[in-house]
Amino acid sequence: MRNIALFNHQGNDVKQAKKLYLETFGCQMNVSDSEKIVTLMKGIGYARTADPSHADLVLLNTCSIRAKAEQKVYGHLGRFKAMKAGKPGLIIGVGGCVAQQEGEKLLKKAPFVNLVFGTHNLHLLQNMVSDAEGGKRSSETDFLDDEKRFDLFPLSDAEGGVTRFVTVMQGCDNFCAYCIVPHVRGREISRSAARVVEEVAALAASGVTEVTLLGQNVNSYGSRSPDEPDFPALLKLVARVDGIERIRFTTSHPKDMSQRLIDCFAQIPKLAPHIHLPAQAGSDAVLKGMNRGYTRAQYLAKVAALKAACPAIQFTGDMIVGFPGEDEAAFQETLALMEEVGYADLFSFIYSARPGTKAADYPDHTPHAEKQGRLERLQAAQKRSTLARNESFVGSVQRVLVEGLSTSGDALFGRTGGNRGTIMHGDPSLAGRVLEVRIVEGLQTILRGEILHD
Repeated sequence: MRNIALFNHQGNDVKQAKKLYLETFGCQMNVSDSEKIVTLMKGIGYARTADPSHADLVLLNTCSIRAKAEQKVYGHLGRFKAMKAGKPGLIIGVGGCVAQQEGEKLLKKAPFVNLVFGTHNLHLLQNMVSDAEGGKRSSETDFLDDEKRFDLFPLSDAEGGVTRFVTVMQGCDNFCAYCIVPHVRGREISRSAARVVEEVAALAASGVTEVTLLGQNVNSYGSRSPDEPDFPALLKLVARVDGIERIRFTTSHPKDMSQRLIDCFAQIPKLAPHIHLPAQAGSDAVLKGMNRGYTRAQYLAKVAALKAACPAIQFTGDMIVGFPGEDEAAFQETLALMEEVGYADLFSFIYSARPGTKAADYPDHTPHAEKQGRLERLQAAQKRSTLARNESFVGSVQRVLVEGLSTSGDALFGRTGGNRGTIMHGDPSLAGRVLEVRIVEGLQTILRGEILHD
């Protein structure tokens, strides 16, 4: 067996796919794709390794949602170039959104790269790697805008894990002014409900306890497929699968959050009381410039409806600061919205112009230092809010799904229904079980608890 070092690039340091799956919420589509890549490579004799120095094949699965993330891709490739100088037979491949965006240009910029595969081309990867072993360089970035493309991609192996992503749709039709996703992931295509349920059932049979239904905008699942159920109906089908204890989904576009979907949080016991609902801004003027399709009041009305349907629900979201046209007053509206929603966690970034998007042509007169200052103020406010929220759980009893050992290896790690990471002591055999845990300490990034009943 040969070895494969698989990395997910999400604007942070390169990490193992498994670790990124556990720690990253914002780029789960990449993690899901990486699981499929590992399965594909097994089919042609590659076994995964965490040490790139042992690898015969290095793949970089990339993200281009922000310019900084894209720039880091070339930095990491420089590191792999040095590795290849000492190991001429090393095969280097680049996939994901940067690969989709750059295509053959990437082969020219980095002549030591052997293959480039886009977001719709995972099914070609085995042949591309085999060709690279024979000395051929190749680039495949064609879009496959047909729901049948899902049948071309492998299902990921469960490999003993208790949580898994299940792709239900790909692409996006919203064309937010700042967002490159429709350009690198394509238009919305929904997978058949029968195939989704089939995969969930297979995962449950292999020991998976929790599934996250995944798509760029799951709320619009089935909207272009009249013969398929809509997303609330799909959730109910998945909830019927024996062995699945908990269901999550991401990501949701607020404008497509229907009352029927909101009602699911009251009607489906397996649906986790957590939702990732990106607002992106708190100012109507900024939201209009972003082409988000809703107002501040409409967003807050949906937040209120979700809280009414499920009082325990926890919110996470995304915010962009420094979008063209944002002034101090608009930024204050974003801070106020954060306070009103009460996010458990928030992913926040300085606006980054992406080529091909509408906002890339907007005039932008705000100095970077001012944008950076706003980001730091926003993140400081969210940090205080997250800590206070975590401290508020002390003394409560939470249902925690044990995922396995903590990173230190001396305790168990799991998540509450509200997606709060929790550390507790117990036997490793409890992985996959939902336990009652009394929270004894709330820290900035984690809860600590004691198992009451298993």
